[in-house]
Amino acid sequence: MKTTFFILMLVFKLALSAQSVHVGDAVLPFTLRNVDGKMVSLNDYPRAKGFVVVFTCNHCPFARLYTKRLNDLSRTYGPKGFVVLAVNSSDNVLLEGESFDKMVAEARTQHLEFPYLQDEQQIVARSFGATRTPQAFVLLKENGRLTIEYQGAIDDNGAEPDKVIHHYLADALNNLLNGKPVLVSETKSVGCAIKLKSRL
Repeated sequence: MKTTFFILMLVFKLALSAQSVHVGDAVLPFTLRNVDGKMVSLNDYPRAKGFVVVFTCNHCPFARLYTKRLNDLSRTYGPKGFVVLAVNSSDNVLLEGESFDKMVAEARTQHLEFPYLQDEQQIVARSFGATRTPQAFVLLKENGRLTIEYQGAIDDNGAEPDKVIHHYLADALNNLLNGKPVLVSETKSVGCAIKLKSRL
């Protein structure tokens, strides 16, 4: 009887390990360590109109397909007020290739043009309900609040960027910059699962 109760409690706690967030929900600013060793906070960008937060990592082949595209997005939308931030929430104990030193090397090798932040305690991944890499969130800053305006895939073709039909993330940003509602506000992220550490 005690064993059954323990198993039920374990399942319940695991089910609550990452909260579910939806478009329109508010999220709190976070502060994480960048690959340059400095702490980066959303509050460091008081003039930003919003943020593009992309959960990614070193080892996932799906995530690695988007490095150049994220650089392009940062160059295009950063000057327009939407700051691109990459967040690595992978378990760096289970996955040696996700250590901070490996992140630093990856940022240099891939010539990342945006902050690459370590979410070592997976607090940000849990608060956003992130489950995949890559998984993108567009945050709009209004009246001191950050609300999710888009979440999901960056586009519809990771393997062949020249054959992308739907630029979900860019379309969402263009809608917001033009004062329009985001037409496609949620899509399914395709990639590697973010394995959350047990909090038991």
